[in-house]
Order: sequence, then structure tokens, then C-alpha cells
Amino acid sequence: MADQETIQTNFDLGIWYALGLWPALTIAVTSNWGGPDSSAKRDWFAGAVSDLFAERPDTDQFDVEAVLLQVMQDEFDLNVEDESEIPVAEEIMKLRKETADGDFSGFEAVKRRFEERGGRVPQNLQVVEHKHDDDESSEEDSDDDDDDDVEMGDAAPALVSAPRERQEPEVDDDGFTKVVGKKKR
Repeated sequence: MADQETIQTNFDLGIWYALGLWPALTIAVTSNWGGPDSSAKRDWFAGAVSDLFAERPDTDQFDVEAVLLQVMQDEFDLNVEDESEIPVAEEIMKLRKETADGDFSGFEAVKRRFEERGGRVPQNLQVVEHKHDDDESSEEDSDDDDDDDVEMGDAAPALVSAPRERQEPEVDDDGFTKVVGKKKR
């Protein structure tokens, strides 16, 4: 069995690789939505997820999903709407279980996928910026004496999946077929 330091190191690196494979985070970092230190924020992000498990050992997948979404909103001004945080959280939970058992095959697989991708951003995503349209009016907006309205031109961009054609089943390096389900929420 591996020692505790090796287990923790591989888990921490596995988190970093899993986050590095997340298209939403990759786009946010390459676009500098977190400011000029976006790549440092990505590194901090991986550490924050690792700390979550250290501080609360009973952390589950839903907790991880919530943290992923919250950090993306707070640090990168990105509202992730494509539910891409779900497979990232699943990967992190799988890494946690496997590395705790001394099994580093999942870590090696995520590392290999990261290295094979080479930092490229997947082409099936699009960024949608939600802007307030000044030409629209409603009964509520017709009162001109309400000047307390906040301009929403600085709303956070949202990441949504681009429309796509029906795809053939995807088989990963281990021979497993990826199951793609409908929206869970």
C-alpha cells in the first residue's frame, strides 16, 4: 500500500488534471476572465477543492459540484449552465476513492487524457453573454420615475453547449462507453 503522502500528492494532482480537462475552466483561463492571474487561480482552485476534502471528510459529489460552480462564478465571472461540472465532480470523487485505496490507475488515466489534449479547448462549446436590451419595455419598465434600476450590461457570460449533431457512442481509453444522459436538473 502506498504511503499517505503519495496518496495525497496523487489525489491533489488528479484534481488539478480533472480541472484542467474541464472546458469551462479552460476557456475562462485562456480568455483571462479571472484577470491576468487566471492560471494561478486555476492552481488555487485545485488546492481549494483538495482542502474541501481535508476540512470536511464527508464531502460528497453535490458539495463538489456546488464549489465548482461557486468558484467559477466568483473568481471567473462565469455562470456555467451546461452541467459540465457534474462529470468533473464525478471524476474527482472517483479519484478520491481510488487514491485512498492506493489505486492510481484513475490518476494515471486523467493525467494521460490531460497530456493528450495538450491544452486545446473543445470545439463543441460556445460562450453566450447575457446583455440587457434597452429597446425592450414592459408595463413595469414604463414608469420613467424609477431611476434606481441597475444596468445589467456587465452580466457574467454563461457557458452553454453549442447545438450538436447526434454523436456515436464515445469509448474511452479503458474500453468503457460513455453514457450521456438527459438533464438531471
